[in-house]
Amino acid sequence: MIQLSDRLMAMEESATIAMSRKSRELKAQGKDVISLSLGEPDFFTPQFIKDAALDAMNNNFTMYTPVPGYDDLRESISLKFKRDNNLDYAKNQIVVSTGAKQSIANVVLSLINEGDEVIIPAPYWVSYQEIVKVAEGIPVIINAGIENEFKITGAQLEAAITPKTKLFMFSTPCNPTGSVYSKEELQDLANVLKKYPQIVALSDEIYEHINFVGKHESLAQFPEIYNQVVTVNGVSKAWAMTGWRLGYIGAPKEIADACDKVQGQFTSATCSITQKAAIAAMKADPAVLSDMIAAFKSRRELVLNALNQMPGVITNNPEGAFYVFPDISSFFGKKYGNYTINTAEDLCMYLLDESLVALVSGEAFGDPNCFRISYATSEEILTKAMKRIAEGLAKLS
Repeated sequence: MIQLSDRLMAMEESATIAMSRKSRELKAQGKDVISLSLGEPDFFTPQFIKDAALDAMNNNFTMYTPVPGYDDLRESISLKFKRDNNLDYAKNQIVVSTGAKQSIANVVLSLINEGDEVIIPAPYWVSYQEIVKVAEGIPVIINAGIENEFKITGAQLEAAITPKTKLFMFSTPCNPTGSVYSKEELQDLANVLKKYPQIVALSDEIYEHINFVGKHESLAQFPEIYNQVVTVNGVSKAWAMTGWRLGYIGAPKEIADACDKVQGQFTSATCSITQKAAIAAMKADPAVLSDMIAAFKSRRELVLNALNQMPGVITNNPEGAFYVFPDISSFFGKKYGNYTINTAEDLCMYLLDESLVALVSGEAFGDPNCFRISYATSEEILTKAMKRIAEGLAKLS
């Protein structure tokens, strides 16, 4: 009998991918399932980016590239960091990877030893905790409730720090909540981090441009902690390039070199064609994204308005990304037919079976009182989905 590794057995399957698979299976059976489970924009990659990819192929950029990425791509990322974030990352502080997920894994594997503690505010993106567990680190979770817009304070961060703390990781704008940290809120965290120079902060900013409150703020902007911060970003979300697979970090050179070494043994560089296409995205004025961002904002309003008319559903006001993370704990203990709702997972499965809408339980994101709705689809589909959810919830008593 084949014996799988303890590492694998300790790892949970990605809940977003699992729910997406279940909804595809039901669709294959002919059921009209609406999936709001994956964080994937329904927009197509802009034509000027696709043109850059075609040019790269026609000019035979089809060979292996340097592990951390083409020099011209890393130079364009360096310019993007300066233009958009006022962050100074030299080319040799930037490592390009096969998606931001690999960027995060590279950092964690470069820093974490067995027993090291990693502070993660909850709700968190589903893979943070699992990547830490693969590195044999210990996730230390700080609960940030809906009443606090799902954000933590410096005082909460400091209370979680122990002599074993090695890393703090979070996202802004946040997946799954859509919460956005202000400059003042980040300064509060920075004031704590500067007291602990041995702690590295990983700031996941992949949703940077999908921001409804104005200017995005980066944690690394504070000079007193610049050398402690790894900034993670990529092209998947704002540039609608999920399938192209490209993420990147700006980091202290020591960490960038470590990630280069790790990646060199796992995957080497990401796709050469994707890299050349990403240069076009990095050089583009983010203003070209305004129509897409306006569409996401309109969808957010549609979903929030619908949820706020559903008795028992509690929402906050997400300021970025393309998710709503409502508290649905008032439905726990309710029943319909053969269904009894004891958890958010139960409610998601009920809505999938009864209403044919796929959502993701908040348990996977560290908050068992919520579920995540992705509104990265058309208003027509969202309207139909919200109607189905409302009817499904109304049946529970």
